[in-house]
Amino acid sequence: MARRGRVSGRHEEGLERFMPVYGVDGAVPFDAQKAYGRKAPMVLEIGSGMGDATAAMAEADPGRDYLAVEIHPPGIANLLWLIEEKGLSNLRIYDGDALDFAGTALKEDSLAAVHVYFPDPWPKPRHHKRRIISPERVALLRSRLAVGGYIHCATDWVEYAEQMLRVLTADPGLGNTSEAYAPRPDHRPLTKFEKRGVEAGREIRDLVFQRVR
Repeated sequence: MARRGRVSGRHEEGLERFMPVYGVDGAVPFDAQKAYGRKAPMVLEIGSGMGDATAAMAEADPGRDYLAVEIHPPGIANLLWLIEEKGLSNLRIYDGDALDFAGTALKEDSLAAVHVYFPDPWPKPRHHKRRIISPERVALLRSRLAVGGYIHCATDWVEYAEQMLRVLTADPGLGNTSEAYAPRPDHRPLTKFEKRGVEAGREIRDLVFQRVR
């Protein structure tokens, strides 16, 4: 596993002990039966951060399998510890680029949901091309969803939310489950990051689009 940034102490121990147990290696194609020991609907969690919200969702939703994708070693390590401490058999981690993994390892129509919560907004106009919610990237993620599956985005960056709404609405295979923005579903935990955003006066917007064909 490539290390980006320094880790020490508990994080280092978590990576060493638990990544071989709960990590997936990006083999092509991804073998969910091997990773989870069962066949169940699968949720792709893009950018799981420190993992608290992801672990909470997996714990509350034992009937589905969660695949968290993250590149930040402390976040990966923290989530590994949460999996171990909570005994979460339905949560696994991939250390790497989510879009590369989706494009090479995941089969079409294999996902029940894709979560993209508070992605980097890349606020400078010259960096907008790096945003994960763009027409080409959404088309890839949609192709990995089964019909009836959904992509759920959340952001505290209003301009990015507006772009998300335009991009998702324009995809011919997706349908909005709301008139525009969706209320925060109960299954999405309110994170410390989000609470700080609300306290700072930032508006949180959710978007939930379903694959219709």
